[in-house]
Amino acid sequence: MLKVLAACGNGMGSSLIIKMKIEKVLKDMNIQFSIHHASVGQAKSEGRKFDLVLVSMPFVKEFTNLGDTKVIGLVNLLSEDEIREKVSEALAL
Repeated sequence: MLKVLAACGNGMGSSLIIKMKIEKVLKDMNIQFSIHHASVGQAKSEGRKFDLVLVSMPFVKEFTNLGDTKVIGLVNLLSEDEIREKVSEALAL
């Protein structure tokens, strides 16, 4: 099962909205997953627990030393097409 974290620099409320978009896309892609959401600060410290971390593009550079965790930077956090494209690329689907 794919473990996913949605992170947002604006806090928990906006990361919840992003989480819902990611959930929709992953369900449409028939991927088995669990997903959580967090602020960027929390995500930086907990990112190693996840397979994927999705975050706004400007914050990608703040995610270092996460081992095998893949960090996906999004230009438009609410774009289902962008989420689908970048997740597919990260998972080599």
